[in-house]
Amino acid sequence: MAGGRNTASAAAGRGPVTISFAGYNRAWAAWIASRLERHGVQVSMQRWDVVPGASIEEGLRDLLLSDGQVLVVLSEWYFRLGPRDPDEWNSALREVVPPNSDRFAAVCVTAAALPSAAASLGAADLWGLGAVEAERRVLTRLGITPPRASSSDTLSSSRNPRYPLEQPSVWGGVPRRNTRFTGREELLYGLHQQLTGAEPGAGVATLHGLSGVGKTHIATEYVYRFGPEYDVVWWVRASERGTLREKLAGLAPALGLVTGREYGERLRAVRDALRRGDPYPRWLVVLDGADQPEEIHDLVPTGPGHVLITSQNREWGEHNSALIEVPVYDRDESVAFVRRRAPRMDYADADKLAEALGDLALALDQNAGALNDSNMPVDEYIELLRRGADVESGLKVAADFQMTYFTAFSILLNRLREDKPEAVDLLRLCVFFAPGPIPIRLLRDLPIRDVPEQLAGLMDDPLLWNSAISKLAQWSVIQSDPPENDTDESAGSTEVIQMHRLVYQAVRADMPQEEQSLYSRVVRKLLAAADPGRPNDTRLWPRYAEIVPHLEASRALESTNPDIQLTVLNCLRYLNLSGEYRAAQRIAATAAEHWPRLLEPSHPRLWDLAHHQANSMRATGDYTTTEAIDRRAYEQLSTDRGEGDLLALRAGGGLAADLRALGRYGEALALSGQVRDGYAELVGAQDSRTLVAQNNIGLTHRLLGHYADAMRIDQETMEALRDLLRDRHNWTLSSENSFAHDLRLLGRYKDATSVQERNAEIHRTVLGADNPQTLRAEHNLALCYQRGGDRPQAAELLARLLERCDRVLGDSEPLSIRVAATLSTFEREHGDLDRARELGEFVLAHYRRQFGDGHPYTAGVLANHGLLLRAAGERQQSHIEVEDALGTMTRAVGENHPWTLGCALNVAAARNFSGDPESAVELSRVTADKAAAALGKEHPLTLSSRIALATDLRNLRKRQEGDKIEEEALEALSRTLGAQHPHTVAARSRSRPYWDFEPFSS
Repeated sequence: MAGGRNTASAAAGRGPVTISFAGYNRAWAAWIASRLERHGVQVSMQRWDVVPGASIEEGLRDLLLSDGQVLVVLSEWYFRLGPRDPDEWNSALREVVPPNSDRFAAVCVTAAALPSAAASLGAADLWGLGAVEAERRVLTRLGITPPRASSSDTLSSSRNPRYPLEQPSVWGGVPRRNTRFTGREELLYGLHQQLTGAEPGAGVATLHGLSGVGKTHIATEYVYRFGPEYDVVWWVRASERGTLREKLAGLAPALGLVTGREYGERLRAVRDALRRGDPYPRWLVVLDGADQPEEIHDLVPTGPGHVLITSQNREWGEHNSALIEVPVYDRDESVAFVRRRAPRMDYADADKLAEALGDLALALDQNAGALNDSNMPVDEYIELLRRGADVESGLKVAADFQMTYFTAFSILLNRLREDKPEAVDLLRLCVFFAPGPIPIRLLRDLPIRDVPEQLAGLMDDPLLWNSAISKLAQWSVIQSDPPENDTDESAGSTEVIQMHRLVYQAVRADMPQEEQSLYSRVVRKLLAAADPGRPNDTRLWPRYAEIVPHLEASRALESTNPDIQLTVLNCLRYLNLSGEYRAAQRIAATAAEHWPRLLEPSHPRLWDLAHHQANSMRATGDYTTTEAIDRRAYEQLSTDRGEGDLLALRAGGGLAADLRALGRYGEALALSGQVRDGYAELVGAQDSRTLVAQNNIGLTHRLLGHYADAMRIDQETMEALRDLLRDRHNWTLSSENSFAHDLRLLGRYKDATSVQERNAEIHRTVLGADNPQTLRAEHNLALCYQRGGDRPQAAELLARLLERCDRVLGDSEPLSIRVAATLSTFEREHGDLDRARELGEFVLAHYRRQFGDGHPYTAGVLANHGLLLRAAGERQQSHIEVEDALGTMTRAVGENHPWTLGCALNVAAARNFSGDPESAVELSRVTADKAAAALGKEHPLTLSSRIALATDLRNLRKRQEGDKIEEEALEALSRTLGAQHPHTVAARSRSRPYWDFEPFSS
């Protein structure tokens, strides 16, 4: 034994060893760790888990952060995590292992082929060996001289893990290991911790969840992964009491117990032996499919070992078992599993299949198997699934579960129908809501008189209702989340229930057509009853958020009921106000397929629907389509009902908005004036509809460059809305944002910033940080900071704002494009020129596609791009672009528009730089005079034009005139903006002024 002690001492001096292993090979890692610790080596075990998207190379380098050597347990499972391409593995191994060969060692525990670069690890092959030889090879690979073998050395302690190729002393009934088992790592290790950390006699855990979620496969994997820690592993099908008694009694001879012939006597002997832990204290009994705890709980063994139960029934929690819920797969797990089951499917196809099947393991297995054996295109098959087509006959069932998931759900429904028919009635009601959370409040709001007879008792009796909910939750058919402590009465109760989408399909398939019609009609009435009727009230938006997901599933979009149609219209109004434009478009488009055949051609609700549909499309920039919709509506309504009709006026307001977006500002102004006057005559000057129309007139004046007129109108509108509504109403806030915008455009930067800081803060509080109206307010605030000279504030806000716009709206929505244009000009001047160019070219390409080259927005961002090219040193192309921008802008909005004058300011600089000072002076002088006439002598654009003129005059050696003009302009800049404002500082240092185009909200 002295040799053994010397070896231990030498090993201890070598430093620690970190064992890196795939979870599938934990048994090997645990056995190797016990062998090394026996020889005095300090060991830590680290499960290898490189998630999709993470770098394999970084994962390997992270292993080197530990002290001492890294021993990698190699098998095909080590390389499957991800899953990853072998080339990626080979590249990472070649990059990391050879330079660190003294740190890496490996053992191989498989006969399967591994990536070729794994050879760099120099693995010792353990596959197929006995325990003694395997231990010797592990020690040799780590440079530890194995001791001479003795009988005491080769015997394993009763507390040490068993050699993985040796089964426990007693082993029975365990299913074959699933070689496609995927994921569930945290759940498996949590289960192991739960069992091993339990007090003696309390080691009972239940895996519970929906049928087909994978409970049995997880239990099987647990047995193979942790089985070497047990001396006895006994697997029992536990669906019936008689079967359970017989199978448990069958353990008696395996334990060597001497009993009589009756299995009742053998059962008592087995339970007593397990309780005493004699002859084996380390035992594991698995009760698979134990769905009736009230019938079999008294048969659950007790003692020092562990009991693992799989069940759909969470009532095991009432029988001293720890409950571990098995959810559906994470999406990454689903994709990895599908690609192992059906190798012909790529990542995208596997992801679509997982989405269609709600990540349910059994459904994934059977459908992926069917797809792998078929030549049908994946998209075509998934479309069949989404339509609820009958694919059951083609499903690929496994040997250990020889029924489809359809059959499994039918059995479950039959069991519920026999046990608690009211629970099935509740399920049938739920399946006409959309998959996902269903607020309990929606289910309970309908007056009893509107409920069919078979549901009246359920909905009128709270005890019966709660009993049905509990039964469904007990069998894992639904998840019931208790209400949170929520003091917001507008949101109502937050208690929700939800079920898997495949349960929806099973329940619907089980219902006759007449019952489907009955239950869907009840759900539609429930949704209408839940409609608070005020979609403009932001406090009620949580209620609309509860209703909207269920409109399509309940067939509300096909209803002829006026109350339900009104709810649909209110939901569309809410969606447009809250910024959910795509959802509004989808719902409006579906309703537009049905309503024309349900209503008379001139019915007002058809015009209401067209109005909301156009609003959602306009918000996403589809102006050509909305102009056609609104023009048709305006012309037909004006003809049929007269231009002064409220519906005609509303259509006229929509058409004016389209014209503004398309750059036809003069037409828009004339039509907006007619709309405002028409509302004033019909409903009064102080009605909210009149004031909104007046707000649109101010907006049009702003687009026309009439900033002073716009500010006067917007201030009047803002004050009237404050009186009529309230300071925090979203229309009032929008009007205040317009007023601050006008102040900024007039050069009153401090005043604008003061107003807009408060406005943006209230927007965030009232509408939420990600509402598009809030994002518009913050964009205005960022520009206030930028124009006012607070560049750090502007930089921070703009960067965050673009990310939020892209996330909430998408990178091609009108607001996202405007923010990108602003950030591009800011980065050009103060940050990253490459980033500025990337953004600027993206914006320019977008406007060219959307509007063509003749639109003022295209001309404006072309001018910005010209400045980018000048900053990049491409002066010739820059000159061409700013000249083109000036010509286009002049044609689009006229020669006196501030946008045209800004383009002219940039062109004068380009002419000066290109050696044409005479033309530059002429243009600068004309620009300065026109700016003074249009904006005032002390407007920033006027003063910038004067500074540019002074520069051009000096270039013509007219220094005296130039110096005089410059001195006057500098004095005015200091007086209006302040001596330290960036414009003033730049002018004092004789930096050439420029003008950035800013697209407006139309």
